[in-house]
Amino acid sequence: MPSSVEELVELLDLEAIEDNLFRGRQPDTQMQRVFGGQVLAQSLVAAVRTVPGTFACHSLHSYFLRPGDTKVPIIYDVEEIRDGRSFCTRRVAARQHGRPIFFLTANFQVPEKGLEHQDKMPRVPSPEECGPVPDLESKYDDAWLREWAALDVRPVPSSRDAEEDADHAARSQWWIRASGELPDDPVVQLAAFTYASDMTLLSATLTPHDRNVETEGMQVASLDHSIWFHRPFRADQWWLYDQASPSASGGRGLAIARVFSQDGLLVASVAQEGLIRLRS
Repeated sequence: MPSSVEELVELLDLEAIEDNLFRGRQPDTQMQRVFGGQVLAQSLVAAVRTVPGTFACHSLHSYFLRPGDTKVPIIYDVEEIRDGRSFCTRRVAARQHGRPIFFLTANFQVPEKGLEHQDKMPRVPSPEECGPVPDLESKYDDAWLREWAALDVRPVPSSRDAEEDADHAARSQWWIRASGELPDDPVVQLAAFTYASDMTLLSATLTPHDRNVETEGMQVASLDHSIWFHRPFRADQWWLYDQASPSASGGRGLAIARVFSQDGLLVASVAQEGLIRLRS
């Protein structure tokens, strides 16, 4: 995975090989399959490259179909579904070895003013009060240091709002940002956030079961991923990933997250269902 912010930016810079056809490079990694956030972010960049600059992405919805091969590039084929005056839609198929591994649909809008409201940000310790990822199993800890250096990720020990916590069966909160300054390009900022958004979501579904993604006997994988972008923000400044899991059953867990900037703005919402199979 990218070992620096510079490598992350390079990973998000796709090669155009034909009209609406792009090639995404692979990072140096010891992971057995392509990280979901990578194919998410690269698909978003491919879609953005085919829309006029007056449009901004306001939502995306996607499905993970097959594990990605980390040894070969990914081809992104963009279909122009609709072009309107206020909205446009793109569908992206990510392929390897002649087969689709991922599908994404992204919707874009010309920014406009309108009615506004938002949830209140939960009371949590500041990023400075939260330390880096605590001691984990050595295998996981080594992988974390090696694979995730492009991101600064700090778990929130506990919510300051105990009453609100009581309303959730499972909750997990993280402060996240890129570990260095990103280019001002809003597309890079958006893609870097999208990359990071797949990183911790399923942890919320395992919280009440005293397990994590590295627990022996757990088979964990992202099945789908949706993001709604509410307000512009920077991925290289702290954002709170307030994650809750309303349900887990049938070997699947659902996680829903609110994303707040450090000054309290609700900037995005994320939802993901994942496989959390407990193998005998």
